[in-house]
Amino acid sequence: MIITQAGRASHPILAIEALGTRLWYYSEMSETQIERLRAISRVLDTAFSIPGTRVRFGLDAIIGLVPGVGDILGGLFSTYIIFKAARLGAPTSTLTRMVMNTGIDTLIGEIPLLGDLFDVGFKSNIRNMALLEHHLQRPAAATAQNRRVLLLLGVGLLAILAGAVALGVVVAKFVLTSLR
Repeated sequence: MIITQAGRASHPILAIEALGTRLWYYSEMSETQIERLRAISRVLDTAFSIPGTRVRFGLDAIIGLVPGVGDILGGLFSTYIIFKAARLGAPTSTLTRMVMNTGIDTLIGEIPLLGDLFDVGFKSNIRNMALLEHHLQRPAAATAQNRRVLLLLGVGLLAILAGAVALGVVVAKFVLTSLR
């Protein structure tokens, strides 16, 4: 049985109280799963290097060269990491950030050539693994940080929406005045 900080059996991290300090560690089963996810993310994002440089890229960037379906296929591979993160107990806020990383990578990756260069630099799978590992090591801090990021994202999206509406009103006013 896997015991959580709150004493429930739903999270892969075991908490032990020793000398008044909580020591966190992964169960053997979850550590194996996490190592497998690390390996997948490395293969997708940093498996190869350009000789003489520090630039690393993975299968995601190579698959992304195939027009149309390459980045969608890479996004599907990335979805596996998100699915496993959910199974390991990552909260919705962490999963949302992971989906955003994968979505950004997939959408921008669809742009010919520029998207492929973006794939080399953005490394969404490595970012997603960092989010997952941060949550597994410090669940409360990671959740609070995720909530702040999501709040800022929501405020930013509302500002963009307000700007788009204001721009639409200005353009509509301009069109109406020019038609008179």
